[in-house]
Amino acid sequence: MTTIAVTGSTGQLGRLVIEKLKARVSGQQSIVALARDPAKAADLGVKARAADYGQPETLAKALAGIDVLLLISSDAIGQRVAQHRNVVEAAKAAGVGRIAYTSILRADVTPIGLGQEHRATETLIAESGLGFTLLRNGWYLENYAGAIAGALHAGAFVGAAGDGRISAAARADYAEAAAVALTGEGHVGKTYELGGDDSFSMAELAAEVSRQAGRSLPYNDLPEAEYAKMLEGIGLPAPVAAMLAQSDVGASKGGLVENGRQLSALIGRPTTPLPAFVEGVLKGL
Repeated sequence: MTTIAVTGSTGQLGRLVIEKLKARVSGQQSIVALARDPAKAADLGVKARAADYGQPETLAKALAGIDVLLLISSDAIGQRVAQHRNVVEAAKAAGVGRIAYTSILRADVTPIGLGQEHRATETLIAESGLGFTLLRNGWYLENYAGAIAGALHAGAFVGAAGDGRISAAARADYAEAAAVALTGEGHVGKTYELGGDDSFSMAELAAEVSRQAGRSLPYNDLPEAEYAKMLEGIGLPAPVAAMLAQSDVGASKGGLVENGRQLSALIGRPTTPLPAFVEGVLKGL
């Protein structure tokens, strides 16, 4: 019996991974949801254990008997490396056979600042001696849901991504890829660069939303500092605003484009297209 565990199982990605795993597991595989509060995982329909990245004492018990672990990256930017180290060390001590990790597209060379912590985590995993699979996820289409709503309200899209192309895919696409990598054969030691089948620029996103909404919503490109200040002005903390603005600039330098179509190859179907995503967002508004 192979036991598969998923950290961050009550988060947006984690819940989808559990759902995809349940559809794929064989009779010789079982699933464990790891969460800071196992009660919040009760509706997932699988076993749940308490596990907190920041509390190493919870991890040893949580990882006992686990064969394959999906480490979904922490959302605590600035604390990720220390938290991920706790998980990797606990996994090694517990005898986990393989860690799959949700990293960032081309973590080793990305111009996006977020890549630093992902790169350090990949090194921790590689040096642990455990089997590993690196799932270098591109941007989620869902990252733009708020921008669409904001543009409809303000009359324009705003950013600092220039003409940079973005190979985004739906969160469910990445979740399915994780489930495939966790349950299938041949994924040990592999690094997957994952992105949507088709890329788009922010101007093209604006054009697609304009087309479907029936109104003109231009894309206004701003300098990084000006965009960060604008984000602060709508209530984001300064460090978050700076991170988002720098990520946009990273996109302008090619940090979010991936033409290899490894994601659709892994999941065996096309990734979610931009028009379908936009349609879903507009219907939900």
